[in-house]
Amino acid sequence: MTGINALMTDQNANLQKSNADPVLIAAELTKTYRGASDPALDGCNIEIKEGEIFGLLGPNGAGKTTTISILSTMIRPDSGRVTICGTDALKYPYRVKKMIGLVPQEIALYPTLTARENLKFFGRCYSLDSRQLKRRIHECLELVGLADRTDKQIGTYSGGMKRRVNLAVGLLHRPRLLFLDEPTVGIDAQSRNLILEKLLQLKESGTTMIYTTHYMEEAERLCSTVAIIDEGRIIARGSPRELINRPPGFSSLGELFLALTGKQLRD
Repeated sequence: MTGINALMTDQNANLQKSNADPVLIAAELTKTYRGASDPALDGCNIEIKEGEIFGLLGPNGAGKTTTISILSTMIRPDSGRVTICGTDALKYPYRVKKMIGLVPQEIALYPTLTARENLKFFGRCYSLDSRQLKRRIHECLELVGLADRTDKQIGTYSGGMKRRVNLAVGLLHRPRLLFLDEPTVGIDAQSRNLILEKLLQLKESGTTMIYTTHYMEEAERLCSTVAIIDEGRIIARGSPRELINRPPGFSSLGELFLALTGKQLRD
């Protein structure tokens, strides 16, 4: 069994077990950084269902990164609660880390190692045994179209290839919930299209994802639900079509986004 079918067998089983249960519930999250006069998050609430791609959109400084950092257990909120797959993520972060994967905005790979060596390193961090890890490395690199480039150093890869290896690392341990922080930023159209196609396949197979992007057309194409965050608060939520059809009606998600957040520069 190879490719997408091999990758998603466990997710399909999980989906059948708990189809109606939210994978993630975040309630009343607040966070103010030291020295800041305003909160980065101010009463943020998120609920994500099994098999959903949840888009988190917002201008720079709106609170997206803080939200992702809290939900993926990298930082703690000042108050609020986070439950992932029924587990209190703030009380038991190490249990939750086994259930989640993270594809960060920055390339989180060792440039002097090959793609295979990078995945082997991260797989050992997840305590995958040698036989399982060998199979998962092949499956994940095949999924992202790099099965024939496994023994090239990451430093020799194009930007798009590095992004695809970043995605492979995030999928290596079969996470139930995958965080994707602008996974297509700064890459060529072909790599971007491949990543979006693979994410849609993962969605169809039952993988739950949280997706941040500045590309509104990506959110329209991928996301089941979109939340727009600004000044630390979610100001709109719904399917892309529901949001676009809000009175007075908009031609695209990008037009709605600018109407809600303004056109002034944020950086």
